[in-house]
Amino acid sequence: MNTKLSALALAAALIPLAHAEPPTPEFTSGGISSRTSPQQPVGTTVKAEADARAQDAATDIASITADRGIVTRPGRFTIEPSFSHAHSNATRVAIEGYTVIPALLIGLINISEVQRDIFVGAVSLKYGFTSRFEAGFRVPYLSINEDLREREVFDGTPVDFVRESSGDGLGDVELSLRYQLNDGLDGWPYLIGTFRAKAPTGDGPYDVEQKVLTDNKGNPIGFELAERPTGSGFWSVEPGISFIYPSDPAVLFGNLSYVWTIEEDQGFENGGTVDPGDVVRFGFGMGFAFNERTSFSLGYDHSVIRKTTLEFGNDLFAANFDRIQVGSLAFGLSHRVSDSTTLSLTVAVGVTDSAPNSEITLKLPINL
Repeated sequence: MNTKLSALALAAALIPLAHAEPPTPEFTSGGISSRTSPQQPVGTTVKAEADARAQDAATDIASITADRGIVTRPGRFTIEPSFSHAHSNATRVAIEGYTVIPALLIGLINISEVQRDIFVGAVSLKYGFTSRFEAGFRVPYLSINEDLREREVFDGTPVDFVRESSGDGLGDVELSLRYQLNDGLDGWPYLIGTFRAKAPTGDGPYDVEQKVLTDNKGNPIGFELAERPTGSGFWSVEPGISFIYPSDPAVLFGNLSYVWTIEEDQGFENGGTVDPGDVVRFGFGMGFAFNERTSFSLGYDHSVIRKTTLEFGNDLFAANFDRIQVGSLAFGLSHRVSDSTTLSLTVAVGVTDSAPNSEITLKLPINL
């Protein structure tokens, strides 16, 4: 049964009973229930309160594993501090040689292992201008530590060495706009149009110092970064749409968006531009409310990243895959600490090689 329609039917059934105390709906593990409140007026106020409580409950559940939810109530200001830690571990094998027979290789094999830890502290601000429109602003601060264990390239040494690099600073700030397209009536889910824009306020890969790598003959074979960048280095915009469907006792949710990253001239000595690959993002999941305070959510998010191209004069270099798949499965738990504060914890596990192995996120939205 649709949660919001259950609330409206309950309110309509109780309004004619003039001698009875009008109900105040509340969200429980089975949807909308009622309790008596002598101060609650009847009629449209009961309907509006039931609708608002149902929307808030659905928003809390849908927003556990990602930034989904119905727009903020008009006049409400929300501040959301958050902290996350992502860990990645990858092993890469490089072979320089040739095969005489399928079982025999003549040459050098280089095996390297990379471990990366990313800590992100952020503050998000949201404000509801109308019952359908909200705006948000997010400021992140990143600290990145990376360790690389390998052997000298093109050298037959059996000795491993570890190189460490790090970086910290302001990340890319984000502006978001969200508009609720419908009322979620007649069996329709809530549909929300979204728009995000990111500014390159953090240091990008082409902003930090670079070191050229050479082989044992002095020929350049690539470059490495002196420190880890904290930003992308490019402007990007992301239009999209999300949905929330309360279906007693669960809430279903999903989203689809497209990230367009604007190409820029990065100021190389011989000229040229970098065009980062655009990204298609989608996700879906479901959540349950155990009671009026605690909720659980399970979701999956996937990103398809197109290849990045670098153009120098008349030559085009695109030595990478046509696309990269990044997918993660997220488990979330949310607890309403008070009427204005909710604490949520999310654990995401990477299911593709390009995704972080694990990511833990803690959020504390506070409604003012």
